[in-house]
Parts: sequence; C-alpha cells; structure tokens
Amino acid sequence: MNQHDTSSAARDVVFRIRRFRPETDEKPYYEDFTVPVPEGMVVLDGLWWIKENLDASLSWRSSCRMGVCGSCGMMINGKPDLACNTQVLDVAEDLLMLAPLPNFDIVRDLVPDLAPMLDKHAALMPYTEREDLGQLVDEPEDQLWQTEEQLREYLQFSYCIKCGCCMAACPVVATDPVYSGPMPLAQGYRYMVDTRDDALSERRIILSGEMGPWRCHYAGECSAACPKGVDPARAIQLMKRELVLDYLKLGKLRRRKAAGHLPAEKRKGRNPDIPEAPEYSVQDAPAPGTDTSGRD
Repeated sequence: MNQHDTSSAARDVVFRIRRFRPETDEKPYYEDFTVPVPEGMVVLDGLWWIKENLDASLSWRSSCRMGVCGSCGMMINGKPDLACNTQVLDVAEDLLMLAPLPNFDIVRDLVPDLAPMLDKHAALMPYTEREDLGQLVDEPEDQLWQTEEQLREYLQFSYCIKCGCCMAACPVVATDPVYSGPMPLAQGYRYMVDTRDDALSERRIILSGEMGPWRCHYAGECSAACPKGVDPARAIQLMKRELVLDYLKLGKLRRRKAAGHLPAEKRKGRNPDIPEAPEYSVQDAPAPGTDTSGRD
C-alpha cells in the first residue's frame, strides 16, 4: 500500500497549520486542511497528503522518515516532537495543531532556521581533539583504548539527532540569545568526558562564560521534549559539577590523560568476515582533484 494511501480512512482530522511565506505574508496565520486519516498514519504522512492533494506550497523539513535525521521537528498540539514518529490518532481526535519550533526564526511555514543552534554547537568543539591525531591518520588500524565504563559515561548523550526539540522547550533559550542551550551543551559534555579527547582546556574557556551552562534553571523541559531520551538537562548539571571541581583543582578531568593507543600486538585489525570492497566500475575514472573541464 502506498504510504500516503487513505482508502481505509478511520476519520477526518483537521490539520490546523501555522503558515508563513516571507515573500507575501506580513505575519503568520493558521490554515485548516481536512485529511482522511487511516490507522497508523503519522503526522509526516498527513503533511505529504496535503502537499499532494490540497496545497503544493506547504513547506516543512523531512528526510529519513524513521526518527534518525531530526529534520521534521515541529510543534504538535503544543509539544515539540518529530512528525515522522507521531501517529495522528495518538494525539488528535478531530483537530491537530501544527506549528514550527519556537525559539527559532522561521524560514517558511513549518521550517525553522536552525543555523544559530548549529553555530553554537560548532563553537563548543563537537569532535575529538588530541595532539596525536596524525598517528591515527597515518596508521588506519590504530585504536584508542577505552573501557566499557568509560564508554557509558557519554554514550547516552551521543544519541542526539540535532532536531532542536530541546531548544524549543527551553525557557532560557526563549529569553537569552547568548545562552548555548541544551543541545550544544549536552554535546559539549559528551566530548568533555570522552577519554579519547584532550581538549578540556580549550572548551573550559568557552564554557566559563555566557555560552556555558550557568544560566540553566534546570527546568528539565529539554529532557522531557527529547524524542531520543538523551536527557540534556542531566548532561548540563554534570557539566556544571565537572567545571566547578576543575576550578577547585579537584576534578578528575584535569588529572585525566587522553586515552592511549592500543598496543600493536593487541589490535584486531581487519575483520576477516567483512568482504573486500569491489573494484571500481569505471576503471579509467580520473583521480580525485583532476581537472576534467577540457574533456568532451
């Protein structure tokens, strides 16, 4: 059956959608669309049905349709959530309210501008930094030693999909444009406690100021809104603790050395059960970086 098939509709549901087209509209407004909703239809399917049958100009973001990419975050009946993970009949009987995520500027209709959030995310260095990264590049089979307990310290926070639902729920983000917000801070903590990382001193400078965790009121709404169970509120409180202990020169992160390289004799190397990659289908393909502008 086609994923947008409504032949077995259970009931008609009105999708009341907040619209805004900056090229024509002075301010946002709501528009109603009646959608025949079968059992199991998710909000994203309903939006596609509207676009295919009623109004092709309706705009939103979506990609994976399986709760992984984080693109389709929006307000669903007043709660930030993923449109692809929310079944219409679970949250509405005859009326479904949809709006873009708050605390962001609106690009168009249900499309928020996530650039400020991603800029703050990038500012907190969401990657592993160490002085000997060159060795890992030169020796692809090299490995960094990490115990299972050390992995569990940050694993939960690595499940973030950058959907922005936590930022939309945060009361501090709503009033303070400088505050980094739950998503960037949770990811900053994720790398702070990763034993493979050695950039605490650089992140400490950023986190000690207004972009740090200190303005968090611990409302906990970010964790309640997170569709992946990341619990950014917990990460922010743990970050505060680590930074205070570090300031008092009592923190374990200050004394910790970055994870060492696994000795060569203990490296497992390539898994023999994984087949080799096939040969190139185009044997005479030009090498990367070759100028092909003059080719026919």
